[in-house]
Amino acid sequence: MKYIEEFLKKEKPSGYYNKLLEELGGLNRKFGAFNFINKQISAGFPMSVKDNICVKGMETTASSKILKGYIPPFSATVIKRLEKEGFSILGKTNMDEFGFGSFGINSETPAKNPFDETRVAGGSSSGAAIATAILKYHVAVAESTGGSIAAPASFCGVVGFTPTYGLISRYGLIDYSNSLDKIGFMSRSSEDIRTLMGKSIGKDPADTTSVDAVLNNVSKQRLVIVDELYSKIDKNIKSSFDNTVKKLSSAGFKIEHLSIPEIDYSIPVYYIISMAEASTNLAKFTGFKYGLKVDDFSKGYNDFFTEAREAFGEEAKRKILLGTFIRGASVRSKYYEKALKIRRAIKDKMSSFLKDSFVISPTMPVIAPTIKEAQSFTPLQNYSMDLLTIPSNLCGFPSISLPSDYLNGLPVGIQITGGQFEDMGLVSFGEEWEKSFKYNFKYNLGDL
Repeated sequence: MKYIEEFLKKEKPSGYYNKLLEELGGLNRKFGAFNFINKQISAGFPMSVKDNICVKGMETTASSKILKGYIPPFSATVIKRLEKEGFSILGKTNMDEFGFGSFGINSETPAKNPFDETRVAGGSSSGAAIATAILKYHVAVAESTGGSIAAPASFCGVVGFTPTYGLISRYGLIDYSNSLDKIGFMSRSSEDIRTLMGKSIGKDPADTTSVDAVLNNVSKQRLVIVDELYSKIDKNIKSSFDNTVKKLSSAGFKIEHLSIPEIDYSIPVYYIISMAEASTNLAKFTGFKYGLKVDDFSKGYNDFFTEAREAFGEEAKRKILLGTFIRGASVRSKYYEKALKIRRAIKDKMSSFLKDSFVISPTMPVIAPTIKEAQSFTPLQNYSMDLLTIPSNLCGFPSISLPSDYLNGLPVGIQITGGQFEDMGLVSFGEEWEKSFKYNFKYNLGDL
């Protein structure tokens, strides 16, 4: 389904955008999708932007208290490119503070699942997924570090695409972890992902990690299931996934199981690297230059910055403390440098079999938990939820999460991972999948 193309062809009734904004306001109060809704939108294809991606003139807070009131004087490169192509900003979407979370509840307004408001929407790009699930003609610009696009896309029943690292410029992104962050998209169809990719990729002089690349629209008939990941998923998810694999096998795909013992190190390696980099990136938020301001300059150095940084949430403080420890001179080689070496080993191993196959797995190991359940999880339980999405993100490989089933009315997703720059091959896989699987949405705001 080409929602972008269909929307542009259809005539809009008078007052279309005003009605859309009015209805969206009501649902937003219910689900917490947006931190800010742009009441000025009056033309173009509606596009939401995750609140850690800068938009000129729009408050951008990364759902944090410490950045309240920050109005960027510039827009991120990806936003400028899409605006030139006729996309208009509907608003800034809710997220876990600075991207720290798997459920969308680490913010002032916890995000709620549009299929069941007692359950989580997934994180950290929670608002992007909710907006995509409730708006018929809409695409979301989101961001992933360890699974922040795939997780909410799966829980909310939409398509989530995480590109090859460096393929889309990160200029204008409020960093979580520089060597892991990737800007990507959510939509209601893989065909719309293809359109977005065609209008946003390419080298950006403002981002030295961005690349120009010829994307391989490769088609692969071999799908690999990694035993170490498969063994750790919930029994209900496993049953659903097995049924999906049977369908793909009947469609001509060759399914193989493969053991990759190194992949068990993905979670500790990811969190060591991401916490070290996050603590460095958070150091610039001091209550002096961005967002929250501490006005009493008579205070001592420690008192001044301590007061400002009290605005950080619990998970942000945890990242600062652990990341600072990991980077310490006495332990850097023991943790951070070793983690970098293991990341390289995992990437090399995965690259070897991605030459002639895609990796397939459930996107998340469980059905979306209730908000109450998620709030009671320990940090370790939270981190373990990323076990299926971290390997591809850790290695910078592209992945796509597609709705594959509905259990008790709740969406379940599959994740397909490809080799470096095989992004369009994954999009093609999604397009083929959508020919035989019907996505369900409870809401269709903005329908024409």
